[in-house]
Formats: sequence, C-alpha cells, structure tokens
Amino acid sequence: MDTNQDRTSLFVDGRWAAPASGATVEVIEAATEKVLATAALAAPADIDAAVAAARGALASWRALDGAERADHLDRFAAALKARAKQTAVLASRENGMPIATSINVNGYAPALMIEYYARRIRDMERDELRPSAFGGRTVVRREPVGVVAAITAWNYPQSLAAMKLAPALAAGCTVVLKPAPETALDAYVFAEAAEEAGLPSGVVNIVPADREAGAYLVEHPGVDKVAFTGSTPAGRAIGEACGRLLRPVTLELGGKSAAIVTADADLTEFAAKLLEVSLVNNGQTCHASTRILAPRSRYTEVVEAVTETVRALRIGDPLDKTTQIGPLVSAAQRDRVLGYIESGRADGYRITTGGGTPDDQPVGWYVEPTVFDGVDNNARIAQEEIFGPVLTITPFDTEQDAIALANDSAYGLGGTVWTTDEERGLAIADRIESGTFGVNHYLLDLGAPFGGVKSSGLGRELGPEGLAPYLRTKSVYFGTSASTERSRR
Repeated sequence: MDTNQDRTSLFVDGRWAAPASGATVEVIEAATEKVLATAALAAPADIDAAVAAARGALASWRALDGAERADHLDRFAAALKARAKQTAVLASRENGMPIATSINVNGYAPALMIEYYARRIRDMERDELRPSAFGGRTVVRREPVGVVAAITAWNYPQSLAAMKLAPALAAGCTVVLKPAPETALDAYVFAEAAEEAGLPSGVVNIVPADREAGAYLVEHPGVDKVAFTGSTPAGRAIGEACGRLLRPVTLELGGKSAAIVTADADLTEFAAKLLEVSLVNNGQTCHASTRILAPRSRYTEVVEAVTETVRALRIGDPLDKTTQIGPLVSAAQRDRVLGYIESGRADGYRITTGGGTPDDQPVGWYVEPTVFDGVDNNARIAQEEIFGPVLTITPFDTEQDAIALANDSAYGLGGTVWTTDEERGLAIADRIESGTFGVNHYLLDLGAPFGGVKSSGLGRELGPEGLAPYLRTKSVYFGTSASTERSRR
C-alpha cells in the first residue's frame, strides 16, 4: 500500500481535521485490486461543520468584485495545473481511466475551466439598468445563490468537480464538495491547491462521504443550491428532495446515446473516432454513443468496421500511454457490466467480439470491449445504461427510422450523426431529443452548455450558461419623484 497517499483528514474551513466518527474507506486500485490508500469519510457532524464554514465565508467572498475573485481563481488554477500530471495518475489508479485520457480530463481540464470562469467574471457587470415602460427605472442585480453542495461521481472525478467549483466560486458562492468514496483521494488535490492559492478559509470544503451523508448534505438547511452528477435514480431522489425544499438544483445524469451512421458516412473516419465517441474511459461515460444505428444498405460494412476496430483496441495497464481500454472502477461495476453482457447473450443477440474478461488480465476489473449485432432497440442492452465497454448495433431502413430509434430512449444527453453532408447532419441534429449532439465527432466544449433532457437531467453546465445557475437576479425599482425630475433639469 502507498501509505503516502492516505488522506485521513477532511478539509473544512481551511484546516485539516479528523472525521467526527473516525470513519474511513479503503480506496482500491482498479488495475491491481490492492488497497491504494485510506480516505476519511464525513459524518453528519462533519457536514454540519463544512456547511457552517461555507456559510461563514460567504459574506466576505461574495463582497469581492469580479476582478478580485478572478485573481483568486487564477492562482487556484495555477496550483492545480502544477499538479496536473500527478493528479491524472492518481485518478487513473482509482478508476481505471487510461492515462492518455486522464492527463487531459483529470489533469489539465479543471484548471482550464477555472481560468475560463475567471475570465468570464473579471469584467462582468453586476447590475443592468433597465428603463421602465411605466416610468422610473429598474436595476437588475445578479447575486450569488449562496452555499452550494456539489456532489460528484467517480468516472471523471476532477472534471466533474471543476464543472461545479469553477462557476460557483466565480459567481461568489462558497462550496461544500462531496466526492465519491471510490475516488476520494484525488479530491484532496483541490484542497491542496486552495491552500497554496490562498483561497479564504471556508470558501472550498472537501468532505468525501457515503450516500447517507450525501443525502444529509442535500437536505441541510444551510445549503442554498445542489449541483449533482451521478445516476438517474440518485438524481431523481435528489430532485424530489430539492423540489420539496424549493431548493435550486442542477442534475447531470445518465445517458444511452445513439450514433446514427448515414448511408453516405465515411466509415474510416467513424472507425477512427469510435474509441473517443463510444468507448472513452472504458465506456464509463454518460454521454457515450453506445447505440450504433446503421443503414441496411451498408449494415454489413458497419458491423465489420465496428467489430474490427473494437477487437483491435489495446487492453491493459491504465498507466501505460498506449492503453486504450483499462479496468472498470470496481468489482461491483465489472460484475454489473458482465451481467448486461449475459443478458444480451440470453436474449439471443450475436456477439461479434468480446463478451467476457480478457485472458491476459487475470488481475484487475477488466471487461473485454464487446459488440452486439442485430439488437432490437427495445432490448434491455439497448435501453438501459450499462456504463461499460459494450456497444449495440441496430439496423434501420430510412433516415426517419433512424431518428425515431435514436429518440426511442428514456435518456437524452448526447448522440452523434456520421455523414459527409454537414447540412444533413445539422438537420438530423435538430430532430434528436438531446441536450448535446455531435456531427462527425463528439466532445465537451468548455465554452458551450452541457446537459440533458428527459431522464438525463436538469440544467446546464459549462459555457456562459454554466454560470447562470449560481446566480440569482434581484430587481430594484426606482420611481420618479418630483425632486428627481428637478435635479435632472
């Protein structure tokens, strides 16, 4: 065990403190199945302390002007950037993400997000003056919403946390961050960076916790807003609680996105980008296009291209730069994915490659990237989020059929279309029920909103739209008095 990785304290009010209950969790390395380190787990008393610290810091933090907060954020980003390589390695050891992906999404992306929102608020006007149609005038003032409970998942731990921390801090909010126990260790990088950057005490608090303590945080009376990334069932429970409390909430949830391959698609290009679009992070990605819809006129070609591409993917140590598929985050997640594969096999669907665990990886929570052929869109493996390296291929007859199949899902988070005609691609995108979409590729653009519709969530993160949920508006009306009119003359 790497004892130097142990994190037996919580970060609350700018200080390191032992958890009230003394509870800890062993973080297991995905590739070795060995204990990587021990992390503290917060109890309700620790949540109370973190929320109190955030509320105590709120008045002074929100009182800073945009340029002052931006200066703090730039220092925070620089401290994260200096740790990027080590952070990426740690996150990959925790959840199995190939290092070639982790270096960007867990290493440098958090700093880029914080820098982006620092630029957004540096010169942002707090007030907007609007003349009234009935005389007088109104000042529309933007204010921080308050104390934010940020609850994040284990699949992209650093990016998901930064997607909440960056706009919340920029807006003038203070934050209690509850990372998932599976990736509790890398969350402390934010605490170290906050200390180095000189962020005021209480502005950022880090409290890894289990689901029960997370639920306690969601309903805490000192919390003003909740921002959550995780499963749809958990999101529904959080949404219900926030609805009852009339508490603002952002929910980024699951997905089961489709990749529509049109008859004129460049299959070489599609195959080259398949890993990034459909199997990134070992399939542990909410927006991945895991349902491949192929035209009957080219169906055999698509099946062959997908099968050959997936079969050739390099499975191995996530810290090896050449690895394309690493282990899943836990034994439970591996068994869950294998269960879905068995479900597809039992339903009679043909597996063209994969279908089990790799023989040359006896240790680690690996699942072979798997492709199912000829899958009915109503099948369990086509409707439920598997969250592993499993793809289904479904034929369609017409473009209208493809759009109907893509929309025949409880989810609406991502999706792609593959065509040599970009106008055609945009026209198809317009008809897909999804919060985001890609034409001949898919990436999260830091400057554009990300989020879903239907069972994929509520609200948006990233871009200018990602700042809005952390601000609320107040209208201040000024009437026109006789003395005011005389002074104007």
